[in-house]
Amino acid sequence: MKVTDHIKEGKDTVISFEILPPLKGKTINSIYDHLDPLMEFKPAFINVTYHRSEQVFKKKADGTFDKVEVRKRPGTVGICAAIMNHYKVDAVPHLICGGFSKQETESALIDLAFLGIDNVLIIRGDAAKNETLFEPEPNGHRYAIDLLKQVADLNNGIYLEEDIRDGSKTQFCIGVAGYPEKHFEAPNLQTDLKYLKAKVDAGADYVTTQMFFDNKKYFDFVKACKETGIDIPIIPGLKPITSKKQLSVLPRTFHVDIPTDLSNEILKCKTDADVEVVGAEWLLMQSKELKKFGVPVLHYYTLGEPHVIVNTVKQIV
Repeated sequence: MKVTDHIKEGKDTVISFEILPPLKGKTINSIYDHLDPLMEFKPAFINVTYHRSEQVFKKKADGTFDKVEVRKRPGTVGICAAIMNHYKVDAVPHLICGGFSKQETESALIDLAFLGIDNVLIIRGDAAKNETLFEPEPNGHRYAIDLLKQVADLNNGIYLEEDIRDGSKTQFCIGVAGYPEKHFEAPNLQTDLKYLKAKVDAGADYVTTQMFFDNKKYFDFVKACKETGIDIPIIPGLKPITSKKQLSVLPRTFHVDIPTDLSNEILKCKTDADVEVVGAEWLLMQSKELKKFGVPVLHYYTLGEPHVIVNTVKQIV
């Protein structure tokens, strides 16, 4: 079932979660252990993030170095299929530009279609760790909109091989990322909105936002999107703060602001257990206010903190 259908058929704000693939060497049970406590809330869908491979240099016996491609986490195709089979819930794999050629992307999309996975979230992804700026793979996509157009083409039966006639049409519901505080590479929010509108015009069905901790920024973003002509659902992404170090890690990594009231309360905390209480209270406040606003979905980034999400969602469903 498509994300947009879940939204249309939902009698109230629906719930969804986002998880990381396990580190290589872990089994699928690590995913089930993470999700089991969350499934009582009957989420509409589960997002599975993707992290590109890394290039590392390994020293050889002769003193020279080999550049080796290392993928620390498995891909999303198998994990999404396992989640859908185990829980009978829709899974949304993240597709990224970095690390993939157009041919590899098409193969992944065909696999997803064969497995009955009809939702994808399209993002460019980060630059490789050894790169200052994002560089695409040879014959890969530089921008998320180009990746989106490839998915839209496949939905229209258009494959990379031009000799394929009357190709089977896929049915992907396409999500894209939105940034209430603008993407860090955009010169300003208006330019960022222009790029987002182009993705909508190219076939995006819904937007999921980067995490934010100030609901006003989401409300202002939704208003600005509407004024720009973006009329698809905009799903807010939410994450709890559970440690003091996140006061610096989150702004540096995700380019988001943490409100003064929240940071002041966290700085008063003596332990991370105290921070978790403050973060959970803030997340609950955000959730209640967003639900009252009428958001289509409350999407929780559960990354490592499912118990905090459980305690929050229990108080709003």
